[in-house]
Amino acid sequence: MGLRIGALIVDCHDPGRVARFWAEALDWVISRDEDPEWVVEPPEGSREDCVVADLLFIKVPESKTIKNRLHFDLRPDDQSAEVARLEKLGATRADVGQGDDRAWVVMADPEGNEFCVQDRHSPEIRAVWLRRYEAYQPVA
Repeated sequence: MGLRIGALIVDCHDPGRVARFWAEALDWVISRDEDPEWVVEPPEGSREDCVVADLLFIKVPESKTIKNRLHFDLRPDDQSAEVARLEKLGATRADVGQGDDRAWVVMADPEGNEFCVQDRHSPEIRAVWLRRYEAYQPVA
């Protein structure tokens, strides 16, 4: 069995607020909800469970000062609808120097951590991805 990423760590002032945002944004669950650490992970039994890294939100005293060096890219079926949904959850549009003619929208979570909302895959790429996704069977 190979090495696996157990969690991606996000430093923040209010881990509960940021964890609730990402749980709602990803339709995941909060499995630990006590400061200084909150955990968000895929729902038990989902294809992502035990495959995709959990998100660990840790309370830190310092503020975010520069653009993230690691960020999430989300790829919804409907980019504009997803951007609107994320804005209702507390995300804002962000400018990291990306320009206006991009196929993605840069956003920031409630504490300013940038992430991107991509345009949907072309039908050909989506068909390949969907075939692989649906064929996945966890190793027992």
